[in-house]
Amino acid sequence: MFAIPFVSALIGGAIVAGVIAAFGGLGSNTTTVTTVQASSAPSSSASASNVAHTTSGLTPHEIYEHNAPGVAFVTSTIIQKSESTLNLFGGESSRQGVATGSGIVIDSNGTILTNYHVVENAIKVTVSFEKGKTVEAKVVGKDPSNDLAILRIPTDGLTLHPLTLGDSSTVEVGEPAYAIGNPFDLQRTLTTGVISALQRQITAPNGFTIDNVLQTDAAINPGNSGGPLLNSQGRVIGINSQIETGSSGDGSVGIGFAVPINTAKSELAALEKGGTIRGAYLGLTSVTIDGSLSALNLPVSSGALVQTVQKGTAAQKAGLKGGSVSTKTEEGEVEVGGDIILSVDGKSIGSSEELANAIEAHKPGETITLGIERANGHGGYNRMNVSVTLGERPNSIPNPTTPEG
Repeated sequence: MFAIPFVSALIGGAIVAGVIAAFGGLGSNTTTVTTVQASSAPSSSASASNVAHTTSGLTPHEIYEHNAPGVAFVTSTIIQKSESTLNLFGGESSRQGVATGSGIVIDSNGTILTNYHVVENAIKVTVSFEKGKTVEAKVVGKDPSNDLAILRIPTDGLTLHPLTLGDSSTVEVGEPAYAIGNPFDLQRTLTTGVISALQRQITAPNGFTIDNVLQTDAAINPGNSGGPLLNSQGRVIGINSQIETGSSGDGSVGIGFAVPINTAKSELAALEKGGTIRGAYLGLTSVTIDGSLSALNLPVSSGALVQTVQKGTAAQKAGLKGGSVSTKTEEGEVEVGGDIILSVDGKSIGSSEELANAIEAHKPGETITLGIERANGHGGYNRMNVSVTLGERPNSIPNPTTPEG
Protein backbone atom coordinates (compact mmCIF):
# COMPACT_ATOMS: atom_id res chain seq x y z
CA MET A 1 0.00 0.00 0.00
CA PHE A 2 2.83 2.41 0.80
CA ALA A 3 4.90 4.03 -1.93
CA ILE A 4 4.81 0.98 -4.20
CA PRO A 5 4.40 1.95 -7.88
CA PHE A 6 1.25 0.57 -9.50
CA VAL A 7 -0.19 1.32 -12.92
CA SER A 8 -3.57 -0.35 -12.68
CA ALA A 9 -6.51 1.00 -10.69
CA LEU A 10 -6.73 2.52 -7.25
CA ILE A 11 -9.34 2.95 -4.61
CA GLY A 12 -10.45 6.55 -4.88
CA GLY A 13 -10.05 7.24 -1.21
CA ALA A 14 -7.49 6.85 1.50
CA ILE A 15 -4.82 9.51 1.34
CA VAL A 16 -2.40 7.82 3.71
CA ALA A 17 0.37 9.59 5.59
CA GLY A 18 2.73 7.59 7.78
CA VAL A 19 3.68 8.95 11.19
CA ILE A 20 6.13 6.34 12.49
CA ALA A 21 9.59 7.87 12.17
CA ALA A 22 11.37 4.52 12.09
CA PHE A 23 9.90 3.80 8.67
CA GLY A 24 10.30 7.26 7.15
CA GLY A 25 7.73 9.54 5.58
CA LEU A 26 5.23 8.03 3.20
CA GLY A 27 4.18 11.25 1.50
CA SER A 28 0.82 12.92 1.78
CA ASN A 29 -0.75 11.39 -1.30
CA THR A 30 -0.01 7.66 -1.10
CA THR A 31 -3.05 5.64 -2.20
CA THR A 32 -4.49 2.16 -1.86
CA VAL A 33 -4.46 0.03 -4.99
CA THR A 34 -6.99 -2.48 -6.30
CA THR A 35 -7.93 -4.10 -9.60
CA VAL A 36 -10.73 -2.96 -11.88
CA GLN A 37 -12.53 -5.28 -14.29
CA ALA A 38 -14.73 -3.80 -17.01
CA SER A 39 -17.64 -5.72 -18.49
CA SER A 40 -20.11 -4.85 -21.22
CA ALA A 41 -22.40 -1.95 -20.45
CA PRO A 42 -25.88 -2.25 -21.95
CA SER A 43 -28.14 0.60 -20.93
CA SER A 44 -31.36 -0.10 -19.07
CA SER A 45 -34.79 0.66 -20.48
CA ALA A 46 -35.77 4.25 -19.97
CA SER A 47 -38.81 4.94 -17.84
CA ALA A 48 -40.84 8.08 -18.38
CA SER A 49 -39.69 9.55 -15.07
CA ASN A 50 -36.04 8.84 -15.87
CA VAL A 51 -36.27 10.58 -19.24
CA ALA A 52 -37.82 13.56 -17.50
CA HIS A 53 -35.10 13.99 -14.93
CA THR A 54 -32.30 13.77 -17.51
CA THR A 55 -33.73 16.69 -19.46
CA SER A 56 -35.03 18.99 -16.72
CA GLY A 57 -32.98 18.87 -13.54
CA LEU A 58 -31.26 21.21 -11.11
CA THR A 59 -28.27 23.31 -12.04
CA PRO A 60 -24.86 22.25 -10.71
CA HIS A 61 -24.93 25.21 -8.32
CA GLU A 62 -28.36 24.21 -6.99
CA ILE A 63 -27.18 20.61 -6.52
CA TYR A 64 -24.12 21.80 -4.63
CA GLU A 65 -26.04 24.20 -2.38
CA HIS A 66 -28.63 21.57 -1.54
CA ASN A 67 -26.33 18.58 -1.03
CA ALA A 68 -22.89 19.79 0.08
CA PRO A 69 -23.98 20.27 3.73
CA GLY A 70 -24.85 16.56 3.83
CA VAL A 71 -21.39 15.42 2.70
CA ALA A 72 -19.04 14.66 5.58
CA PHE A 73 -15.24 14.75 5.73
CA VAL A 74 -14.13 11.42 7.24
CA THR A 75 -10.71 11.01 8.87
CA SER A 76 -9.49 7.61 10.06
CA THR A 77 -6.50 6.89 12.24
CA ILE A 78 -5.40 3.54 10.92
CA ILE A 79 -2.89 0.80 11.59
CA GLN A 80 -1.13 -0.59 8.54
CA LYS A 81 0.74 -3.88 8.61
CA SER A 82 3.55 -4.63 6.21
CA GLU A 83 6.58 -6.84 5.76
CA SER A 84 9.74 -4.97 6.70
CA THR A 85 13.42 -5.78 6.50
CA LEU A 86 13.90 -3.35 9.40
CA ASN A 87 12.02 -5.67 11.72
CA LEU A 88 14.89 -7.49 13.47
CA PHE A 89 12.59 -10.23 14.67
CA GLY A 90 11.10 -10.92 11.23
CA GLY A 91 7.44 -11.06 10.26
CA GLU A 92 5.03 -8.13 10.00
CA SER A 93 5.57 -4.60 11.23
CA SER A 94 2.92 -1.97 11.93
CA ARG A 95 2.74 1.74 11.43
CA GLN A 96 0.11 4.32 12.21
CA GLY A 97 -1.29 6.66 9.59
CA VAL A 98 -4.25 8.78 8.59
CA ALA A 99 -6.74 7.99 5.82
CA THR A 100 -9.23 10.57 4.61
CA GLY A 101 -12.42 10.19 2.62
CA SER A 102 -16.01 11.34 2.42
CA GLY A 103 -19.34 10.24 3.80
CA ILE A 104 -23.06 10.67 3.11
CA VAL A 105 -25.49 11.75 5.83
CA ILE A 106 -28.56 9.54 5.33
CA ASP A 107 -30.74 10.48 8.30
CA SER A 108 -31.06 13.00 11.12
CA ASN A 109 -30.05 10.41 13.74
CA GLY A 110 -26.36 10.68 12.87
CA THR A 111 -26.11 7.81 10.39
CA ILE A 112 -23.42 8.21 7.74
CA LEU A 113 -22.77 5.95 4.76
CA THR A 114 -19.21 5.63 3.43
CA ASN A 115 -16.79 3.15 1.85
CA TYR A 116 -15.40 0.33 3.95
CA HIS A 117 -11.86 1.04 2.74
CA VAL A 118 -12.05 4.56 4.21
CA VAL A 119 -12.36 3.11 7.74
CA GLU A 120 -10.64 -0.26 7.27
CA ASN A 121 -8.25 -1.00 10.16
CA ALA A 122 -9.25 2.28 11.83
CA ILE A 123 -8.63 2.70 15.56
CA LYS A 124 -10.32 6.10 15.57
CA VAL A 125 -12.71 7.80 13.13
CA THR A 126 -13.75 11.45 13.14
CA VAL A 127 -16.32 13.24 11.01
CA SER A 128 -16.37 16.95 10.25
CA PHE A 129 -18.77 19.24 8.49
CA GLU A 130 -18.72 22.88 7.49
CA LYS A 131 -17.61 25.57 9.93
CA GLY A 132 -15.09 23.27 11.58
CA LYS A 133 -17.48 21.05 13.52
CA THR A 134 -15.74 17.71 14.19
CA VAL A 135 -17.08 14.75 16.16
CA GLU A 136 -15.85 11.24 16.82
CA ALA A 137 -17.70 8.51 14.94
CA LYS A 138 -18.36 4.86 15.67
CA VAL A 139 -18.13 2.26 12.92
CA VAL A 140 -21.47 0.49 13.35
CA GLY A 141 -21.67 -1.90 10.43
CA LYS A 142 -19.50 -2.90 7.50
CA ASP A 143 -19.61 -4.97 4.33
CA PRO A 144 -16.10 -5.44 2.90
CA SER A 145 -17.45 -7.38 -0.08
CA ASN A 146 -19.37 -4.34 -1.34
CA ASP A 147 -16.98 -1.73 0.13
CA LEU A 148 -19.66 -0.24 2.39
CA ALA A 149 -19.67 0.94 5.99
CA ILE A 150 -22.10 2.73 8.29
CA LEU A 151 -20.89 5.29 10.86
CA ARG A 152 -22.86 6.76 13.75
CA ILE A 153 -22.13 10.18 15.24
CA PRO A 154 -23.61 12.10 18.20
CA THR A 155 -26.01 14.77 16.99
CA ASP A 156 -25.76 17.21 19.90
CA GLY A 157 -24.97 20.66 18.58
CA LEU A 158 -25.18 19.53 14.96
CA THR A 159 -27.76 20.35 12.33
CA LEU A 160 -27.61 17.45 9.92
CA HIS A 161 -28.70 17.59 6.28
CA PRO A 162 -29.62 14.07 5.10
CA LEU A 163 -29.33 13.45 1.37
CA THR A 164 -32.12 11.84 -0.64
CA LEU A 165 -31.30 8.35 -1.89
CA GLY A 166 -32.29 7.71 -5.49
CA ASP A 167 -32.75 4.59 -7.62
CA SER A 168 -29.62 3.43 -9.43
CA SER A 169 -31.59 0.93 -11.53
CA THR A 170 -33.08 3.79 -13.58
CA VAL A 171 -29.75 5.41 -14.43
CA GLU A 172 -28.87 5.68 -18.12
CA VAL A 173 -25.65 6.20 -20.02
CA GLY A 174 -25.23 9.86 -20.94
CA GLU A 175 -27.28 11.41 -18.17
CA PRO A 176 -25.65 14.08 -15.96
CA ALA A 177 -23.68 13.01 -12.91
CA TYR A 178 -22.26 15.11 -10.07
CA ALA A 179 -19.72 14.14 -7.42
CA ILE A 180 -19.27 15.97 -4.12
CA GLY A 181 -16.42 15.05 -1.80
CA ASN A 182 -13.07 15.93 -0.32
CA PRO A 183 -10.39 15.09 -2.93
CA PHE A 184 -6.83 15.51 -1.68
CA ASP A 185 -8.27 17.08 1.51
CA LEU A 186 -9.92 19.87 -0.53
CA GLN A 187 -13.21 19.79 1.32
CA ARG A 188 -16.65 20.14 -0.29
CA THR A 189 -15.54 19.95 -3.93
CA LEU A 190 -18.08 19.57 -6.76
CA THR A 191 -17.20 17.94 -10.08
CA THR A 192 -19.54 17.33 -13.01
CA GLY A 193 -19.82 14.83 -15.84
CA VAL A 194 -22.06 12.11 -17.19
CA ILE A 195 -22.74 8.44 -16.59
CA SER A 196 -20.21 6.82 -18.93
CA ALA A 197 -21.25 3.17 -18.61
CA LEU A 198 -23.35 0.78 -16.56
CA GLN A 199 -22.89 -2.70 -15.13
CA ARG A 200 -19.15 -2.43 -14.62
CA GLN A 201 -17.36 -4.73 -12.17
CA ILE A 202 -14.74 -3.64 -9.66
CA THR A 203 -12.86 -5.53 -6.99
CA ALA A 204 -13.71 -4.91 -3.33
CA PRO A 205 -10.94 -4.52 -0.71
CA ASN A 206 -11.30 -8.21 0.24
CA GLY A 207 -11.03 -9.46 -3.35
CA PHE A 208 -14.68 -10.15 -4.10
CA THR A 209 -16.38 -8.61 -7.13
CA ILE A 210 -18.83 -5.71 -6.84
CA ASP A 211 -21.41 -5.84 -9.63
CA ASN A 212 -23.64 -3.29 -11.41
CA VAL A 213 -21.13 -0.50 -10.76
CA LEU A 214 -21.70 2.95 -12.31
CA GLN A 215 -18.90 4.47 -14.39
CA THR A 216 -18.61 8.26 -14.65
CA ASP A 217 -16.27 10.85 -16.12
CA ALA A 218 -17.02 13.31 -13.30
CA ALA A 219 -13.59 13.82 -11.74
CA ILE A 220 -13.05 11.52 -8.75
CA ASN A 221 -9.74 11.55 -6.88
CA PRO A 222 -8.27 10.15 -3.65
CA GLY A 223 -10.41 11.59 -0.87
CA ASN A 224 -13.67 11.33 -2.84
CA SER A 225 -14.21 7.77 -1.59
CA GLY A 226 -17.46 7.37 0.28
CA GLY A 227 -18.97 10.55 -1.13
CA PRO A 228 -22.12 10.74 -3.24
CA LEU A 229 -22.58 10.47 -6.98
CA LEU A 230 -25.74 12.46 -7.69
CA ASN A 231 -28.20 12.69 -10.56
CA SER A 232 -29.67 15.87 -12.03
CA GLN A 233 -32.36 15.96 -9.35
CA GLY A 234 -29.76 15.90 -6.59
CA ARG A 235 -30.51 12.32 -5.53
CA VAL A 236 -27.75 9.91 -4.55
CA ILE A 237 -27.32 7.21 -7.19
CA GLY A 238 -23.93 5.87 -6.11
CA ILE A 239 -21.09 5.91 -3.58
CA ASN A 240 -17.83 7.01 -5.23
CA SER A 241 -15.28 4.27 -4.66
CA GLN A 242 -12.51 3.76 -7.19
CA ILE A 243 -10.74 5.35 -10.15
CA GLU A 244 -8.76 4.06 -13.10
CA THR A 245 -5.39 5.77 -13.37
CA GLY A 246 -3.75 4.02 -16.31
CA SER A 247 -0.06 4.87 -16.19
CA SER A 248 -0.46 8.55 -15.37
CA GLY A 249 -0.09 8.41 -11.59
CA ASP A 250 -2.66 8.57 -8.80
CA GLY A 251 -5.10 11.15 -10.14
CA SER A 252 -8.28 11.02 -12.21
CA VAL A 253 -8.13 10.29 -15.93
CA GLY A 254 -11.88 10.57 -16.36
CA ILE A 255 -12.83 7.01 -15.41
CA GLY A 256 -14.40 6.72 -11.99
CA PHE A 257 -16.55 4.03 -10.41
CA ALA A 258 -19.39 4.26 -7.89
CA VAL A 259 -21.04 1.43 -5.95
CA PRO A 260 -24.76 1.64 -6.90
CA ILE A 261 -26.94 3.12 -4.19
CA ASN A 262 -29.43 0.24 -4.57
CA THR A 263 -26.72 -2.13 -3.31
CA ALA A 264 -26.37 0.01 -0.20
CA LYS A 265 -30.14 0.43 0.25
CA SER A 266 -30.63 -3.33 0.25
CA GLU A 267 -28.23 -3.62 3.20
CA LEU A 268 -28.90 -0.49 5.24
CA ALA A 269 -31.18 -2.17 7.76
CA ALA A 270 -28.62 -4.92 8.44
CA LEU A 271 -25.68 -2.50 8.49
CA GLU A 272 -27.40 -0.22 11.00
CA LYS A 273 -27.94 -3.17 13.33
CA GLY A 274 -24.17 -3.54 13.55
CA GLY A 275 -21.50 -6.09 12.82
CA THR A 276 -20.03 -7.30 9.56
CA ILE A 277 -22.21 -8.44 6.71
CA ARG A 278 -20.90 -11.55 5.02
CA GLY A 279 -22.63 -12.79 1.91
CA ALA A 280 -23.34 -16.37 0.95
CA TYR A 281 -20.33 -18.45 -0.01
CA LEU A 282 -20.01 -21.66 -1.98
CA GLY A 283 -16.25 -22.12 -1.71
CA LEU A 284 -14.91 -22.99 -5.14
CA THR A 285 -13.15 -21.46 -8.14
CA SER A 286 -14.28 -22.00 -11.70
CA VAL A 287 -13.71 -20.97 -15.30
CA THR A 288 -16.32 -20.14 -17.92
CA ILE A 289 -16.92 -22.78 -20.57
CA ASP A 290 -16.93 -21.11 -24.01
CA GLY A 291 -15.30 -21.50 -27.40
CA SER A 292 -11.81 -21.11 -25.97
CA LEU A 293 -12.23 -24.49 -24.24
CA SER A 294 -13.57 -26.34 -27.29
CA ALA A 295 -10.42 -28.47 -27.54
CA LEU A 296 -11.25 -30.07 -24.18
CA ASN A 297 -14.26 -31.92 -25.67
CA LEU A 298 -16.48 -31.11 -22.71
CA PRO A 299 -20.07 -32.40 -22.84
CA VAL A 300 -21.53 -28.87 -22.84
CA SER A 301 -20.72 -25.57 -24.59
CA SER A 302 -21.48 -23.31 -21.63
CA GLY A 303 -21.40 -23.45 -17.85
CA ALA A 304 -18.86 -23.14 -15.03
CA LEU A 305 -16.04 -25.70 -14.91
CA VAL A 306 -14.94 -26.20 -11.30
CA GLN A 307 -11.20 -25.74 -10.81
CA THR A 308 -10.65 -25.98 -7.06
CA VAL A 309 -12.75 -26.62 -3.98
CA GLN A 310 -11.68 -24.98 -0.71
CA LYS A 311 -11.39 -27.13 2.39
CA GLY A 312 -14.13 -26.84 4.98
CA THR A 313 -16.49 -24.92 2.70
CA ALA A 314 -20.04 -25.61 1.61
CA ALA A 315 -18.78 -26.92 -1.72
CA GLN A 316 -16.54 -29.50 -0.08
CA LYS A 317 -19.23 -30.57 2.38
CA ALA A 318 -21.60 -31.11 -0.55
CA GLY A 319 -19.04 -33.30 -2.31
CA LEU A 320 -18.34 -31.02 -5.28
CA LYS A 321 -15.19 -31.97 -7.15
CA GLY A 322 -12.44 -29.81 -8.61
CA GLY A 323 -10.20 -30.53 -11.58
CA SER A 324 -7.42 -33.09 -11.41
CA VAL A 325 -5.46 -32.66 -14.65
CA SER A 326 -3.87 -29.45 -15.97
CA THR A 327 -4.38 -28.77 -19.68
CA LYS A 328 -3.15 -25.86 -21.79
CA THR A 329 -5.82 -23.85 -23.65
CA GLU A 330 -6.07 -20.50 -25.48
CA GLU A 331 -6.68 -18.85 -22.10
CA GLY A 332 -3.83 -20.59 -20.27
CA GLU A 333 -3.81 -23.69 -18.09
CA VAL A 334 -7.16 -25.14 -17.07
CA GLU A 335 -7.87 -27.96 -14.63
CA VAL A 336 -10.12 -30.59 -16.18
CA GLY A 337 -11.97 -33.51 -14.65
CA GLY A 338 -13.96 -31.42 -12.19
CA ASP A 339 -17.71 -30.90 -11.97
CA ILE A 340 -19.45 -28.66 -14.49
CA ILE A 341 -22.14 -26.47 -12.92
CA LEU A 342 -25.06 -25.89 -15.29
CA SER A 343 -27.83 -24.48 -13.08
CA VAL A 344 -28.72 -23.09 -9.66
CA ASP A 345 -32.21 -23.96 -8.45
CA GLY A 346 -33.22 -24.79 -12.00
CA LYS A 347 -31.93 -21.55 -13.55
CA SER A 348 -29.31 -22.05 -16.23
CA ILE A 349 -25.73 -20.96 -15.52
CA GLY A 350 -23.70 -20.00 -18.58
CA SER A 351 -20.52 -18.66 -16.98
CA SER A 352 -18.50 -18.35 -13.80
CA GLU A 353 -19.80 -14.79 -13.37
CA GLU A 354 -23.41 -16.00 -13.56
CA LEU A 355 -22.62 -18.61 -10.92
CA ALA A 356 -21.11 -15.99 -8.61
CA ASN A 357 -24.13 -13.70 -9.12
CA ALA A 358 -26.53 -16.56 -8.37
CA ILE A 359 -24.74 -17.35 -5.11
CA GLU A 360 -24.65 -13.67 -4.16
CA ALA A 361 -28.44 -13.53 -4.45
CA HIS A 362 -28.73 -15.95 -1.52
CA LYS A 363 -27.99 -15.70 2.19
CA PRO A 364 -25.67 -17.83 4.33
CA GLY A 365 -27.47 -20.90 5.63
CA GLU A 366 -29.82 -21.20 2.66
CA THR A 367 -29.88 -24.46 0.73
CA ILE A 368 -29.65 -24.48 -3.05
CA THR A 369 -29.69 -27.18 -5.71
CA LEU A 370 -26.92 -27.27 -8.29
CA GLY A 371 -27.41 -29.04 -11.60
CA ILE A 372 -24.06 -30.51 -12.62
CA GLU A 373 -22.27 -32.80 -15.06
CA ARG A 374 -19.79 -35.08 -13.30
CA ALA A 375 -17.02 -37.13 -14.90
CA ASN A 376 -17.78 -40.84 -14.43
CA GLY A 377 -14.19 -42.08 -14.80
CA HIS A 378 -14.93 -43.88 -18.07
CA GLY A 379 -14.60 -40.97 -20.46
CA GLY A 380 -18.15 -39.77 -20.01
CA TYR A 381 -20.24 -37.56 -17.74
CA ASN A 382 -23.35 -38.13 -15.63
CA ARG A 383 -25.92 -35.40 -15.03
CA MET A 384 -27.12 -35.03 -11.43
CA ASN A 385 -28.39 -32.58 -8.82
CA VAL A 386 -26.41 -31.68 -5.71
CA SER A 387 -27.90 -30.00 -2.63
CA VAL A 388 -25.65 -27.38 -1.00
CA THR A 389 -26.14 -25.41 2.23
CA LEU A 390 -24.30 -22.14 1.69
CA GLY A 391 -21.73 -20.81 4.15
CA GLU A 392 -20.47 -17.29 4.90
CA ARG A 393 -17.87 -15.41 2.89
CA PRO A 394 -14.42 -15.42 4.47
CA ASN A 395 -12.54 -12.21 5.27
CA SER A 396 -10.81 -12.36 1.89
CA ILE A 397 -11.10 -14.34 -1.29
CA PRO A 398 -8.68 -17.31 -1.36
CA ASN A 399 -7.66 -16.70 -5.00
CA PRO A 400 -8.60 -13.25 -6.29
CA THR A 401 -7.56 -14.03 -9.88
CA THR A 402 -10.24 -16.67 -10.41
CA PRO A 403 -14.04 -16.16 -10.27
CA GLU A 404 -15.33 -17.32 -6.93
CA GLY A 405 -18.68 -18.68 -5.82
